[in-house]
Amino acid sequence: MAAQDEREPLITPALPANRSGYGTVEDARDAMSKFVVNNVAGESGRKLPQYIAGLAASGGALAAGTFLGWTAPTDKPLTVEGEYGFPVSDEQFSWVGSISNLGAALMCFPIGYMMKLIGRKWSMLAMVLPLVLGWLLIIFAENVAMLMVGRFFLGVGGGAFCVAAPTYTAEIAQPSIRGTLGTFFQLMVTVGILFVYAVGAGVDVQVLSIICGVIPLVFGAIFFFMPESPYYFVEKGRYSEAASSLKWLRGAQYDENAEIEDLKQADEKVKAEAIPMLVAFRQKATVRALAISLGLMFFQQLSGINAVIFYNSAIFASANGGKEMSSASIIVGGIQVVATLLASVVVDKVGRRILLLVSDLMMAVSTILLAVYFQLKQDDPAKVDDLSWLAVLAVCLFIAMFSIGYGPVPWLMVGELFANNVKAFASPVAGVFNWLLAFLVTKVFTNLKDAMGEAGVFWLFSGISLLGTVFVFLVVPETKGKSLNDIQRLLAGEKLNADEPVGLPEPRDERDERPAQVA
Repeated sequence: MAAQDEREPLITPALPANRSGYGTVEDARDAMSKFVVNNVAGESGRKLPQYIAGLAASGGALAAGTFLGWTAPTDKPLTVEGEYGFPVSDEQFSWVGSISNLGAALMCFPIGYMMKLIGRKWSMLAMVLPLVLGWLLIIFAENVAMLMVGRFFLGVGGGAFCVAAPTYTAEIAQPSIRGTLGTFFQLMVTVGILFVYAVGAGVDVQVLSIICGVIPLVFGAIFFFMPESPYYFVEKGRYSEAASSLKWLRGAQYDENAEIEDLKQADEKVKAEAIPMLVAFRQKATVRALAISLGLMFFQQLSGINAVIFYNSAIFASANGGKEMSSASIIVGGIQVVATLLASVVVDKVGRRILLLVSDLMMAVSTILLAVYFQLKQDDPAKVDDLSWLAVLAVCLFIAMFSIGYGPVPWLMVGELFANNVKAFASPVAGVFNWLLAFLVTKVFTNLKDAMGEAGVFWLFSGISLLGTVFVFLVVPETKGKSLNDIQRLLAGEKLNADEPVGLPEPRDERDERPAQVA
């Protein structure tokens, strides 16, 4: 998918749990630390190791962000300047930019089976191989075919991380910090994109690719020392290893017995409630959830996000930016990081619908501004000599609005709309759909630009964003503050009484509160 940040935007909400621990004198002393939650809240144990493991896992998101942002600083050096010594046409570069999305789509289902077979940790470590192989092919590319195959392998590795890393993070974290750790992934994707923009402004394509190729190796060296998910061990009946994992994550003084019992019950519940796929998709609530999820993915990708992320350098150049705007892509990457942080703070306060509505409406305004600018430039270039700032402002506004709403919220809602017993196959369907749309937009952007002109393309994107706003207003329910049961009742057509008490959501299967994708 496109910028997994841009797609793959993930915010995993903190989830309640009924877990307890047994305190000791050391635990009481540790409670003074900000990494420890008071036992009154139902938790004990140290939090610092969980932050460390969560950050280590998010190193895969950093690697994914680098391949998503790579096309922006490399477009002109490869297609215009011929930096690699062989010609690369705009059409060929559109394949180089987009084919990674096909690799990512290919991994949405297999990575789930890998995680069950060999574990979350070793599945992620295995993805270092396609990432390194992909970068090596790009570094030593002698023709366009090597660039394309390298990008495909990068998509395979990066797309797998977009599923595996959030799953791992959700399973190792205690409820009080699961939401915070869940934001690490999307944040690191945006940091990876910003990193490529910044480094790419000062080095050539080959050096940039070498630097990017080192990142998955560093990730593998660090993550090798992290523990496996305790839930995976419970799934396999390896309870002593689950206990060791929890001791690593919660501290040596932590009594893991109660949490292991909770994990056993959750595993038994999931297995008991499992139903065939065909049966699930005959349920009204599941059909509506799928329609809403696919609709959100459609409008997310057809807003033009991947075109803006992958080709923002070309957009700035076309807008007569020139040398004085060489830092524009870095500014865009910085805005994306800040807006993603802001989204993680406000999503549980203002609600999903309002973020989606404001986000899509303002994206439409942004692309209208771009369309107007390029229309004026097409009619009379002299009219826009003093308006080059308008294209930059429009792109920055677009990125900010996408990152605060239509980037992360659709993935969050995939985790909320589907019942636990259908998420295992419904979430990957949404992920594959998203990555394929990302491929389509990235691939045809150049063709559309040639056929319709830059103004026409952005008029098209603005129209789609306006339709997306209407879709959210008419079809998408608000899920903030509702339990899974209430959401399923709502999707099934039941009306919830306004005076019904809103309590804490019932315990969920946090393992599936994740994207199958990172636009």
